[in-house]
Amino acid sequence: MPNMKNYEETYAEFRIDVPEYFNWARDIFDKWGEDPNKLALWLVDDFGNEEKLTFAEMTAQSKKLANVFRANGIQEGDKVIVLLGRVPAWWITILACLRSAVIVSPGTLQLTPKDIQYRFEASRAVAIISDEANAPKVDAVADQCPTLKTKIVVGQREGWLSFYEELEKASADFEAANTRSDTTSILYFTSGTTGMPKMTVHTHASYGLGHTITGKFWLDLTPEDLHWNLSDTGWAKAAWSSFFGPWNCGAATFAHSTTGKFDARQTLEMLSKYPITTLCGPPTAYRVFVLEDLKKYDFKTLRHCVAAGEPLNPEVISVWKEATGNLIYDGYGQTETVLLVGNFPCNEVRPGSMGKMSPGFYIGIVDDEGKEVDPGVEGDIAVRVKPERPVGLFKEYYEEPERTAATMRGDWYITGDRGIKDTDGYIWFVGRADDVILTSGYRIGPFEVESALIEHPAVAESAVVASPDEVRGEIVKAFVILAPGYTGSPELVKELQDFVKNITAPYKYPREIEFVDSLPKTISGKIRRIELREMEKQKKLLKKTGEETAS
Repeated sequence: MPNMKNYEETYAEFRIDVPEYFNWARDIFDKWGEDPNKLALWLVDDFGNEEKLTFAEMTAQSKKLANVFRANGIQEGDKVIVLLGRVPAWWITILACLRSAVIVSPGTLQLTPKDIQYRFEASRAVAIISDEANAPKVDAVADQCPTLKTKIVVGQREGWLSFYEELEKASADFEAANTRSDTTSILYFTSGTTGMPKMTVHTHASYGLGHTITGKFWLDLTPEDLHWNLSDTGWAKAAWSSFFGPWNCGAATFAHSTTGKFDARQTLEMLSKYPITTLCGPPTAYRVFVLEDLKKYDFKTLRHCVAAGEPLNPEVISVWKEATGNLIYDGYGQTETVLLVGNFPCNEVRPGSMGKMSPGFYIGIVDDEGKEVDPGVEGDIAVRVKPERPVGLFKEYYEEPERTAATMRGDWYITGDRGIKDTDGYIWFVGRADDVILTSGYRIGPFEVESALIEHPAVAESAVVASPDEVRGEIVKAFVILAPGYTGSPELVKELQDFVKNITAPYKYPREIEFVDSLPKTISGKIRRIELREMEKQKKLLKKTGEETAS
């Protein structure tokens, strides 16, 4: 029986009461540790090694780390950058930061030395906790990071404190900071499509309490569940679904610690081997899963699956359901928010739709004046912030009041995404506001074309962008990664074009198709269509310049 039994009743009655003082580590996490045997974290690596930690053990470890912070001059309000993969130290560090009112800023292991330097300059962080592989990157720019005072490594490195050696020496007696609920707790550098990353500020309440919605209603978690989220630890989705979401509900978190790239077969084998009950993955993962022979695997404990990042294609949802017995419940949100829109187990899933508004939020589709448009009309996806601001919305962009103000339009926070709401309240993603293709007077969202292409067996993944065209202004251009066993050819281009024409309105078909081996993506796994658009602009410009020179 799902946690949400009746959507309309839950939506009408739900609210989050925010106390004046609230520390998530003390007030939520530690409560689960009152049962000394309750599992919090289960990690496995590529060699079959396993490590299990209870809530009580993690409480003790994080208290020790909080004391390490204090012993090394890391005080309340200071910022700590974290460069760790799926290892216990990542979870322990975030817990310790929350407990001690130190502001944590997780980063991906793919950061370059230049990226690390930028993060120190922008945040003025005083410390970093890194793995051994990334520590040399930090040392390469340490001289350009004047605020950096303390370096802690999970392992050993000259000039660094050793994470576990320091924990061994520290006391497990630490009284959590009595933080106000609006105290800044997390700084996420968002992997935006333009410009340098901006810092999104979240509080103990906005993510800590706000993700009650994510964990309880969308992930549908209970204290008996073992939840696996495939997200990179440097992405806010890890805070959503590997940290706050499951632990708000008392569920255990499962993780796979690997140094290799994502391996679909290995992931499917682990789903068969371990008693994982709920799965959260990016659409890309599910698209790769369904290319495998799913009959080879046993999904006996898996009961609930979700996806987020980009809307999932109906064909993928259908194949996964047939093989596992589980629908994939799509969800929508941002680094700046918790779950805004979701397909919830008690509601009908309409393939292609992101679902309905999350309890605690009113989501509108608005025009340029901040007025809601009629059902079925495309507009900006927006969150109502007046008269009452939702709990699960970010506080601000760090030290960027103008950028923060630019997200507001009247009574609304503007997400930057375009969508449609139908007469039944289902919301449909169209694309980023700057991804919409304008061709011969038509507005075409890339996702609908990508969704059509992915239904063809030759297509493993695709990205659709605008390509400049002198006659039409822009045309639809598709970059396609082929499934195993297929080879690009003019005949296949024509076949794919006809295929799309038969699925969508004919004017939406890709007039150009390019076969590629990979697609540019953000750290969080979203396709960087802006890179592809800029590449197309330059390509067409060079072609035009060459033709003019030749004539």
